Amino acid sequence: MKSHLQALLGQALASASSALGQPLELPAGLQIDPARDPRHGDFATNLALVVAKSLRQAPRAVAELLVRHLPDSPLVTRVEIAGPGFINFFLAPAAFQAVVEQVLSAGADYGQDRSGAHGRILVEYVSANPTGPMHVGHGRGAAYGDSLARILAATGWQVHREYYINDAGRQVDILTVSVWVRYLQGCGEVIAFPRRGYPADYVGVTSARIRAERGQDFQRGAADVLAGLPVDPDIDVDADEPTRAQIKGGQEAYVDALIDRARSMLGEGYKVIQRAALDDQLAAIRATLDAFGVHFDQWYSERSLVDSGFARTAIERLREGGHVYEQDGATWLRTSALGDEKDRVLFKADGAATYFANDLAYHIDKLDRGYPLLLDVWGADHHGYIARVRAAITALTGHKDALRVQLMQFVTLSSGRMGKRSGNFVTLQDLISEAGTDATRFFYLLRSHDQHLEFDIELARSQSNDNPVYYVQYAHARICSVFRQLAERGQQFDPAAAPSALHRLVEPQERHLLGVLQRYPDSLQAAAVQYAPHQLAFYVRDVADALHSYYNAHKFLVDDPDLQTARLALIAATGQVLRNALDLLGVSAPESM
Repeated sequence: MKSHLQALLGQALASASSALGQPLELPAGLQIDPARDPRHGDFATNLALVVAKSLRQAPRAVAELLVRHLPDSPLVTRVEIAGPGFINFFLAPAAFQAVVEQVLSAGADYGQDRSGAHGRILVEYVSANPTGPMHVGHGRGAAYGDSLARILAATGWQVHREYYINDAGRQVDILTVSVWVRYLQGCGEVIAFPRRGYPADYVGVTSARIRAERGQDFQRGAADVLAGLPVDPDIDVDADEPTRAQIKGGQEAYVDALIDRARSMLGEGYKVIQRAALDDQLAAIRATLDAFGVHFDQWYSERSLVDSGFARTAIERLREGGHVYEQDGATWLRTSALGDEKDRVLFKADGAATYFANDLAYHIDKLDRGYPLLLDVWGADHHGYIARVRAAITALTGHKDALRVQLMQFVTLSSGRMGKRSGNFVTLQDLISEAGTDATRFFYLLRSHDQHLEFDIELARSQSNDNPVYYVQYAHARICSVFRQLAERGQQFDPAAAPSALHRLVEPQERHLLGVLQRYPDSLQAAAVQYAPHQLAFYVRDVADALHSYYNAHKFLVDDPDLQTARLALIAATGQVLRNALDLLGVSAPESM
């Protein structure tokens, strides 16, 4: 309907231009929005207020001019001017009824644009370190990133989904020695587990698998392993913060020394253990994401970036541009000249690459692969990281808008009586097992990603209208139940007969539901433009509200054939819109509940 009103306003502007003797065009800031109060019509536009500035006339006078030049339309019953110059449109019933035929004709394509005309975009999300199970915080990024990718693909983008595997850093080395120490313990060696290691059960599972497959190949005497290593100090519960920080430094020094010892003692065996640990954790992450309905086009390994030499090659390109310099033995990127608060280290004095260097090379590679727009989904704790990556990309490409970052705020659990927990923290798999995939995804998406989320497990598990996902899915199930009842009566719904019967949809609940269905394309577009899947979650709740109100107020299977056809067509269209929107949220639309 908005496009129809925009066309009418465009014609009015053209006619007014002739009358004024100066050209007028539809401005970029034009708004055509649903009226908040039905007494003020169905839609309102600010066109007169925007055009009045260039004409140097009072907005209300411009509104009167535009209204005089508006062409007649069978879908518009009257037009009024309100306030300082808003133009309000009152629509004919047919303007709303037409959406039913549009939905039934387009089906799964209603409101969507699968052309890819906007171009290519690479969406990177989750990218959790493969050093342990995914937790509930990762789940929020997974639900958000996957739904946003679906929404972008449904609104004209060519979307590539990518998971960046951080498999080349120090945390992976800590995972490796954690597995090795558990392996040694399983072989009978008396050796303490490092205080800064990963003590969870999954480490023991991998070490047991290695023992089963390789026996004692990697066994070394505990005395030899520990010889000459620094002490792994414990922290007294009463220690003050400076003391705690100092002791933590000693613990980190110990685990670093243990990593060096493992490398020297195991040789190629170190890589075998590391590969086994990574394989197990990545397999667990993939399984969790599969259960969550999240899939990627590519899993990109940081290790492959390093081993191929691309990381250093990419940095050399920055050096050639004059953005890199040497100081105190380290290699620095001059990011302060490009908006960052200070310059950043790329390679330390010992020649080791920083995480920033590899991550920057990864972003350069994404650009090299022909993706002009990069959309990253990061945790809120990475806020300070944005400026330095964006600065480096600007240095290479000259484009300040090539990287867009969405930050995920934190998640806490309320009513958290869990029947299943993995160790001392709640994993995403635990949450899925407790609440189900649909509820977990919907609850993650009901609040804007830039706001803290408190996840109510008890509510997510409940089968009541207080549970938002149950409430929405029940609306779809109710629609399906009507069509089952229709079949039990030996009747069928004929969509071809619907257009001639839609004029019977005149009840207030019908008018409201028709208006909600008409909003779907705009709601979808807004969710894409604003990177805000929660807007689509809000929208399906509005659809469910309208459907439940309609269901409770009127019967659909009636003796009047035309009225029955019209009402069945309306709820069939409602079911289609619910399925379309829920699919983009990664939530199912059950036929019975």
